[in-house]
Amino acid sequence: MQNGTGNSRSKFSGEEDVVYEVYQRCLIIRLNGELDHHNAVRIREEADKLIDRKNIKHIIFDFTATSFMDSAGIGVIMGRYRKVIFIGGKIAVAGVNMAVDRILKISGLYKIIEKFDNVEAALKAMQR
Repeated sequence: MQNGTGNSRSKFSGEEDVVYEVYQRCLIIRLNGELDHHNAVRIREEADKLIDRKNIKHIIFDFTATSFMDSAGIGVIMGRYRKVIFIGGKIAVAGVNMAVDRILKISGLYKIIEKFDNVEAALKAMQR
């Protein structure tokens, strides 16, 4: 898949509720539905495989189509943060709705991750 800059993106569809894309050394995890204890283990395992196989440095969680997140979702984000922080990587969230934003604020995750309006803005910031 080509984007407007001529760089390619690789798309790895998981279940219908999650799509994984790799753009350069950035993993984009598009969450469609919920990020909760029912799917957290599967998302964590698939993300970790891609991080290792594709030499991922940064991760963007796209919450544009996410209706709910619980503490298991916080664990998914924190675990991926621990994987990339030691190689100078960053974690970002994009498209966060009010309910998910509240959980991210209460958890204190905004102290270690950045929030963007959309994935494109997050990608641009990560490429600096």
